[in-house]
Amino acid sequence: MTTEHQTTGQARIGIDESGKGDYFGPLVIAAAHVTPELEPDLRLMEVRDSKRISDSRILEMASDIKLVCRHSIVAIGPERYNELYKKIKNLNRLLAWGHARALENLLEQVPCELAIADQFGDERFVLNALQDKGKRIRLIQRTKAESDLAVAAASILARAEFLLRLKRLSDDISLPLPKGASSQVELAGRMVVKKLGQERLGTVAKLHFKTTRTVLGAASET
Repeated sequence: MTTEHQTTGQARIGIDESGKGDYFGPLVIAAAHVTPELEPDLRLMEVRDSKRISDSRILEMASDIKLVCRHSIVAIGPERYNELYKKIKNLNRLLAWGHARALENLLEQVPCELAIADQFGDERFVLNALQDKGKRIRLIQRTKAESDLAVAAASILARAEFLLRLKRLSDDISLPLPKGASSQVELAGRMVVKKLGQERLGTVAKLHFKTTRTVLGAASET
């Protein structure tokens, strides 16, 4: 089902991802289980779409959400991401694979019959991936799914994990790795290649981005 549903007041799993549009860092998919009893707590925390919250506040809120919600986080680091993308060759299918893993991990902790995710592609991608391990769940995909508390909670968990892992990657190579896919990101990519070599780029970046061609083209000219 992909039509709009009123899900407030139902036990459900919200799923969201972070890092999809970021050249550096992992792709993170989080799932959060929300019951009607938990909704007042999440409202009190002012849980909402992570894109409307500062990074520092996201890290604080994620800790609080983990205390009240059963959750699952799947982080696909750049090296593993690049391997999977080579094999799958489709971002929506890769996203679906990650959504299915996060869902399955959470379903091992808590029974639930309903999941909500943002509209990113054919829901059969997720359902087929789930059925590989015998999991069946009613999945609703909708635009602006972050308006649902469960999806908003998942979006905060995913973004917090992305931020922590991006910082860890930056610390590992002693170079700042910016978010997004801007000219500042291209400059950072050139610095990675210049300082550490081209092969190291695949350990911190998603290589199928057009940014890679710009980075390597500029690096070969220097």
